[in-house]
Amino acid sequence: MISALAITYNEEKNVERYIKSLSFADEIIIVDSFSTDNTVNLAKQLGAKVVQRKFDNFSAQKNYALSLANNDWITFFDLDEIVTPELAEEITNTIKTNPKNEAFKVKRNFYFMGKRLKYSGFQTDYVVRLFNKNNCKYNGKLVHEAIETASTIKKLKHKVDHYTYKSFDDYNLKLTKYSKLKAEELYNKNVRPNLYHFLFRPWYRFMHQYVLRLGFLDGKEGFIVSYLSGFMVFKRYIQLWTMYRNIE
Repeated sequence: MISALAITYNEEKNVERYIKSLSFADEIIIVDSFSTDNTVNLAKQLGAKVVQRKFDNFSAQKNYALSLANNDWITFFDLDEIVTPELAEEITNTIKTNPKNEAFKVKRNFYFMGKRLKYSGFQTDYVVRLFNKNNCKYNGKLVHEAIETASTIKKLKHKVDHYTYKSFDDYNLKLTKYSKLKAEELYNKNVRPNLYHFLFRPWYRFMHQYVLRLGFLDGKEGFIVSYLSGFMVFKRYIQLWTMYRNIE
């Protein structure tokens, strides 16, 4: 018995594909952050259970979704990830042949501006997408949340295509959201930004992705995604700086 979970906000373009690709699940539960498009209506029409909850952070939203699941085995894919029939079959077979409370991660093929990036840090982009909820939970991070488990984490053979890019403005808004949540994390840890954070950390993020992680081999798209990653780090510390000064 499998529960397929997801969190959404304005995903009307992806929700039908997502729900149909997870037809093998015994239930599909979506926790929606009060979408302003047709996400909720479409999901309900396609048979998913939809619960709306104000978004505070990714870990809290996902752990809340876990609390709604009626089954022990969970899939937790993002709406911009494509679950192929081959991966769906592998998931069902894995559960049948692995009664232990293990967790399984999936390799993602990252697509950006219409191109698959083979480098730029995405060579090792594995994420846990199948697990037993009795042994797993999200780690509490406001952003870049990950599964915490004492279980063995294994790899599934089949991959997912990850289409995180809708438009430049949409991608920039997503990075802004992530940098703000990361700034809140740092604020809660009493980290105070200085010149090191403003100058070195963004430069290092860019160089790490573009040079050390071979982003230059991905062409102009590799340069753009590396630059945006560095700029996200810069925005993170600007937002942290404004939090200490109560500046909107």
